[in-house]
Amino acid sequence: MSHTHQDKAKLLTRVRRIQGQANALEKQLNEDPDCIAILQQIAAIRGAVNGLMTAVIEGHLMEHIVQEPDLALRQKDSEVLLQIIKSYLK
Repeated sequence: MSHTHQDKAKLLTRVRRIQGQANALEKQLNEDPDCIAILQQIAAIRGAVNGLMTAVIEGHLMEHIVQEPDLALRQKDSEVLLQIIKSYLK
């Protein structure tokens, strides 16, 4: 069973929180374009997305890299994960 399946409820909770924050941002932009409030909401969304990414990366590292006995598969998964992290950080 994969880590995303095991942690499905927690991950979905995070995603729903992000959706709520994005909806709140849209509402703010439509109703009252207070720059500070909008910036705070964007920062909150970014923090929530970073938390989601961290949780999934941690699960992936533990299940597919740290605990993987096949060295070749571990190397391949490590390279793919590194590319994803580089892309995310751009």
